[in-house]
Parts: sequence; structure tokens; C-alpha cells
Amino acid sequence: MKSLISSIIGGIAGAVALNILHQVVKEFVHEAPRVDLVGEEALSKGQETAGIEAPTGDKLFAATMAADLLSNAAYYSLIGFGKKKQLPWIGTISGLAAGVGALTLTKPLGLSDAPVTRTTATKVMTVAWYTFGGIVAGSIIKVLRKK
Repeated sequence: MKSLISSIIGGIAGAVALNILHQVVKEFVHEAPRVDLVGEEALSKGQETAGIEAPTGDKLFAATMAADLLSNAAYYSLIGFGKKKQLPWIGTISGLAAGVGALTLTKPLGLSDAPVTRTTATKVMTVAWYTFGGIVAGSIIKVLRKK
């Protein structure tokens, strides 16, 4: 399969896997990271800065999920620039970097880091889940490149 198409499909798969994991586990685990809350805050602040009234409630959640899927898919798609043999490892490293970024970039961006740094377990899950998304993306891209 063409490199660009396989990268996009893999990026989407990684983003979907990440978001499903986030949304399912938050329903059952109190210490689960709430990246959705960070996203809602970022979207609201961004729109307010642009002079646009931010959505609320379910509309804010839906807009945040769409933006999150799009941004994570674009990020994970970049894994496809690596060599085919190394794609799962590149996915792992990219996911680790995204997870650490989720922990460390919220405050400098003017966002609350509490939803992702509440406890040690929350921090570990945040990094692990982004890593999972990267591994899924890298693995899917590698499999699609074999065809």
C-alpha cells in the first residue's frame, strides 16, 4: 500500500485506539487521566481568544473529541516516515513523547494539568495510553506496507 495512505490509516487507527481506551477506562477507574477535560479547556480558551463563543456540554465534548482524533491521527501518521522495519519502535517512542508532552506541556500552554497529573497512577496511565496509540499506529502502518 502506498506510504502516505498507510501512514494516514495507521495514524487514524492509533488515534481511535487511544481515544477508545481513554473513554472506556475513565468510566471505571477513578484515577484515569481526563485528557478530554484538558482538550475541552484548550478548545474553549482558543475559541474565546479568537472571539468565538465556545460550545458547551455535549457539543463541547463532541468538538473536543473530533479535534483530538484529528490532531492525534496527524501526529501518529508521522510515524510512517520511518523505515518499515522500525515502525513499531518509532510508534513506541512517538507515543512516549506524546504522553510525556501531555504531562509537561499543559501548564506552559496555560491549561490545568490536574486532569493528567492528579496521582502517580494517572501520570503512568497518561504516558502508557499515548504509547499504546503509537504502537497501534506503527504496527498498522507496518502491516499495511507489506501489502
